[in-house]
Amino acid sequence: MDTVLPADIAELAARVVAENKAAGRTIAIAESCTGGLVSAAITEVPGSSAVLGYGFVTYSNDAKIKLLCVNEDIIDAFGAVSVGVAWAMAQGALKKSGADIAVAISGVAGPDGGSAAKPVGTVVFAVAVKDQNPEEVMGDQKSFGSDKSRADIRAFATLHALELLLPPAP
Repeated sequence: MDTVLPADIAELAARVVAENKAAGRTIAIAESCTGGLVSAAITEVPGSSAVLGYGFVTYSNDAKIKLLCVNEDIIDAFGAVSVGVAWAMAQGALKKSGADIAVAISGVAGPDGGSAAKPVGTVVFAVAVKDQNPEEVMGDQKSFGSDKSRADIRAFATLHALELLLPPAP
């Protein structure tokens, strides 16, 4: 496949499209620190419109609030880079899109913006599934390393988000 993306991202995106298509699942993506890279990876795949209907790039807190209905109190209490905010982003993407599954990503790609509690390389993820109890939404925090470049952190986050979109093994 001819692509502008690194081979590992392109190959995993192709799997996400093929496996979700085979499973009859639609997906939605809510991105912050990846800035649309997950959506771009999926749309590089011919036929991706069969599974991807919505990709939200909500880089600012205001966008998270307005587009995904993230409660401002959650952002104020935990910060934009928190499992709570990722959970709310995933829920918002699922509700707004009507998809079967939504993944959300928020993090500190650097080189600035990190703190002692959330250093550069900290990225949070959440997955929401249609008709699943919202209390059972899977949240995850990864530390890709403050020694990594902004590009590396965003690429690692994109790969992890794509992995989260793969249907469970039968």
